[in-house]
Amino acid sequence: MTYDLYIGDRTFSSWSLRGWLMFEAFNIPYRAHLAGLYSGTLKKDLAELAPARFVPVMKTPDGIPVGDTLAMAETLAERHPDAGLWPADPAARALARWLVAEMHSGFGALRGDCPMQLLGVVDGFEPSAEVLADLARIEDLWTIARAKFGRNDSPWLFGDYSLADVFYAPVAARIAGFGLPVSAEAQAYAAAHLADPAFRRWRAIGLLKSYDPVPYIDGLPLSDWPGPAPLTADACDGPSINDACPYSGDPVTDFLSLNGQVWGFCNPGCRDKTVNDPEAWPAFMNMVAQKG
Repeated sequence: MTYDLYIGDRTFSSWSLRGWLMFEAFNIPYRAHLAGLYSGTLKKDLAELAPARFVPVMKTPDGIPVGDTLAMAETLAERHPDAGLWPADPAARALARWLVAEMHSGFGALRGDCPMQLLGVVDGFEPSAEVLADLARIEDLWTIARAKFGRNDSPWLFGDYSLADVFYAPVAARIAGFGLPVSAEAQAYAAAHLADPAFRRWRAIGLLKSYDPVPYIDGLPLSDWPGPAPLTADACDGPSINDACPYSGDPVTDFLSLNGQVWGFCNPGCRDKTVNDPEAWPAFMNMVAQKG
């Protein structure tokens, strides 16, 4: 029962981030396929998924293509009722759907002026009055959800992580990536997304690809990304403590150094995504804890 998920570039495709989190955060099996969002091959890459024109789009295990993140969300919730994609309480679920629908169709100024990028903070950005109005409305929605259905022991809008958080993860990225002025409560919610291991894995894979020029930011300078500082790891030569890759179980061929110890992986991609943020990868950190 594995889905096929077609996504765009992780560093910039906010809609793809939503689609990916629907699977990753709720443990729904999938295979990810990178479509050519910026390379000019998007139409060809999605040709067998008509009428899809944009990413993300998924193909169900029985071969049905489903595009648009809202349609994907409802389809997955319908097919996986026990996965907890929507809040269980009917009133909470209704409000969560409201928040998701408003995010899906609104906030054009924020989307247009602050396109998602996960490289760093755009220095000197001054938000327009329209962007500030969008942020104020978003904060109102977050505050109402937390007041009615949140929990003190959870940063998420409805207590447990839900599709509402999935749909607002790119907003958290925009707040971070443009240094947008929001309240302390909204800043804490955005920071929870940046610290979420699934979000960190998405970003760590995205950083494997470089861009020249960088899309969207028109050459503006960037300062450091405000998420949790990753552990310092570096590519190096072997041999390693482990003989099998923590992800695939295959023999190791590529290596990194962390805290003076050498760990092996089955290919450069496995190694490099781990170098970018070791703590984002539970399988690697569990291996370090057991063998280190």
